Amino acid sequence: MTKEIDRYTYRVTWSEEDQEYVGLCAEFPSLSWLVETQEKALAGIRKLVKDCIKDMSASGEDIPVPLATKSYSGKFMVRIPPETHRMLAIQAAESGVSLNRLVSSRLY
Repeated sequence: MTKEIDRYTYRVTWSEEDQEYVGLCAEFPSLSWLVETQEKALAGIRKLVKDCIKDMSASGEDIPVPLATKSYSGKFMVRIPPETHRMLAIQAAESGVSLNRLVSSRLY
């Protein structure tokens, strides 16, 4: 089980509101762990994820797939206002690049 929880996406950040560090896991957005040090926040959220996976397994629930192990196609759809689409198409044409290349260069 330890190997599986190592593949999840963890983050530790300071919570000004709570005056403590908070451990988070992207794949389990409803979970968090508040504590006085960064190290304890990471250890706490990892244990919480491990316990949560154990409970989910016991009840037959689907366990989230770690983001690091998913495959991505490199494609996603974004809806924008028609005026923005037109403006970007003009900029791409004037730059001599495809609309896709123009937009992807701005995302990076």
